Amino acid sequence: MRLFLTPILCLTLATPVWAKTPLNQVSEIDDGLMAIAIADEIRKNCNDISARMIRAYRQIQALEKRAKALGYSDDEIDTYVNSSAEKKRMRKKAETWLASKGVAASDEKALCKFGRDDIARGGPVGFFLR
Repeated sequence: MRLFLTPILCLTLATPVWAKTPLNQVSEIDDGLMAIAIADEIRKNCNDISARMIRAYRQIQALEKRAKALGYSDDEIDTYVNSSAEKKRMRKKAETWLASKGVAASDEKALCKFGRDDIARGGPVGFFLR
């Protein structure tokens, strides 16, 4: 029995422990937060558009629950959400995403039009707006 367990034990000890993917690279989490962030920016800049705060809050809770299910700790989640570097990265990602849709984030009129259009088509940003 000892001869059989020794190779298994050696394989177990030799197997590297893989680090978790950083949360900002988990697309279901990062993209979900980006949609909420864009919706928040739209509601702040467009007088005729308001937020669906309960939807946004529930989505944030669901994303947090999913991150925990993937094995991320409260500290890892808090660092990801509150880091100034992550906030800058998210802003750049959102601006790039909006640009891919033909919208300059700095163009308030275009941003508001995008918001109204995304509400009408039931898009990922419009889901959090009315």
